Amino acid sequence: MSEITFDDFLKVDIRVGTVTRAEPFPEARKPAYKLWVDYGAEIGVKKSSAQITAHYTLEELVGRQVIGVVNFPPRQIGPFMSEALVLGIPDENGEVVLLGPGQAVPIGGRMF
Repeated sequence: MSEITFDDFLKVDIRVGTVTRAEPFPEARKPAYKLWVDYGAEIGVKKSSAQITAHYTLEELVGRQVIGVVNFPPRQIGPFMSEALVLGIPDENGEVVLLGPGQAVPIGGRMF
């Protein structure tokens, strides 16, 4: 593991957002969803592709608060442009479990 400075950490803009829309992503190489996440007035809505189909349905994702990196450059994933990275941790089978706050918080809040 390589160490980073606190200034390096501050360069990564990690925010809480609310999923406002979720759709299937059949063109993805691995099972995934397309997400639209509202990160508040300062950041706005950003799109993200997420391989989270093992633990989540489209219906339960809408309204869910998630944690994401909002200052990566956009990345083309097949026909979809991903603008943010929604964060998760693998379970014992390697399937992604989303990170989110333990209670409702205002959207757009920056992690520190």
